[in-house]
Amino acid sequence: MACATCQSGSGTPGGCQNNGHCATGGCNKMNTYDWLSKYEFEDPTGTDIVEVSFKKGARKEFYRNHKTYPAESRQMVVVDTGTGFDVGIVSLTGELVRMQMKKNRVKELTITNPVVRVANDRDIDRLNEFRSRENQAMVRGRAIAVSLGLDMKICDVEYRGDGRKATFYYTAEGRIDFRELVRTYAKEFQVKIEMRQIGARQESSRIGGIGTCGRELCCSTWLTDFKSVNTHSARYQNLSINQAKLSGQCGRLKCCLNYELDTYLEALTEFPKDVDLLKFNGGTSMLIKTDIFKRLLYYSVQVERGRNTIIALSLDRVKEIKEMNLNGELPDQLQDPNLVVEEEKMDFADVTGVIELPDVKKRKGRNKRKSGGNANQGKSGGQQQQRRDRPKRDGHKPKGTSKPGDDGQASGEQKPKSEHRQARTNDPNRPPSGDGPKKSGNNKNRNRNKNRNRGPRPDGGDKPAPNNPPS
Repeated sequence: MACATCQSGSGTPGGCQNNGHCATGGCNKMNTYDWLSKYEFEDPTGTDIVEVSFKKGARKEFYRNHKTYPAESRQMVVVDTGTGFDVGIVSLTGELVRMQMKKNRVKELTITNPVVRVANDRDIDRLNEFRSRENQAMVRGRAIAVSLGLDMKICDVEYRGDGRKATFYYTAEGRIDFRELVRTYAKEFQVKIEMRQIGARQESSRIGGIGTCGRELCCSTWLTDFKSVNTHSARYQNLSINQAKLSGQCGRLKCCLNYELDTYLEALTEFPKDVDLLKFNGGTSMLIKTDIFKRLLYYSVQVERGRNTIIALSLDRVKEIKEMNLNGELPDQLQDPNLVVEEEKMDFADVTGVIELPDVKKRKGRNKRKSGGNANQGKSGGQQQQRRDRPKRDGHKPKGTSKPGDDGQASGEQKPKSEHRQARTNDPNRPPSGDGPKKSGNNKNRNRNKNRNRGPRPDGGDKPAPNNPPS
């Protein structure tokens, strides 16, 4: 961004290298415009208290100005915080400081910390060195908090100008016992640790960002007090209750919902509240929409069964029909014949019926087995023969073969099924039916073999005899 008042020659502001605007203070978050600074004369009712901004406006405090060498606006100064030294920029001087103190409810007698001197290059270099450590400290601090199992989020870290103290800003739903966390931080970063809890909106104010309107967030530029926002603000403005559209980056309802609320409430005082239903000779109409600033109310009227149309009525016409309904009269038609409502013109071309989408055939990815075909139908005979001739893996034998030495049979010889069944039945070491571990397999085949080996019943029946265990 070019800067008209910059004397660097390149058109880009120097200093903080944030590419802001030097004249408007674009590099600072909470800007305050000193409109008395353009006058050459001094303010006789001024005060020796100045407002100092730290970390680009993320935090502002009041200090006593130096009596011998007073600091001016937009100067970097070294201040005494009571427990150490910090470096900031003077954001406001003169009578406007009293107005800011009155707004923040700060009394002059409570301000005792002084401005030590104007900061030199060495002070600014040290401050930039400590600012470069804050991002790494925030990432490391989050990892330590997670390892300790604390339900909190470290959202920002701020080092003091002398590097002896670090303030960790965090958000949490409830109370957090961070005593062990502070000891771990002090051992890890070797500085004095201060924990400060803030809300979700304060977190967005410190971090900053771009809103849905395309501009910087209000909370990080000029908004200092956060008022409560509820869904009634959206309902009065006829906004759809969509949580995704009404929420800001902090996850809460947008603060800008309250900006125009007073204007809407003032305009709604002219609209009657009991006009949801209007009766006429053709039936009953229902209110569906209200345009406050055009002073129009849109009603849905049933033309035929299952088909409705929308009619726009003026505010005066609605009041007239409502008064007639209260007197037991019904108008012949809703719309005023003397009223002509202009339809809203579209800013884009109507391409309905011009663009035709091509017909895309849907691919049917059905399985061949489900459609009744053979899975090996598409394979050639040579591939099937290779699969049959493929050698078996170790430990697997073809069906109907036995190992060498089994029942005197040679390797590769096959036994008839009847001999296998007879050998199993006459085996003396074979446990009785029903004993021993159960084998996996088909239950129907196992029960069929069990019933076959039991033999006929003693009474000559067809059903098998019960399985009596040996005595």
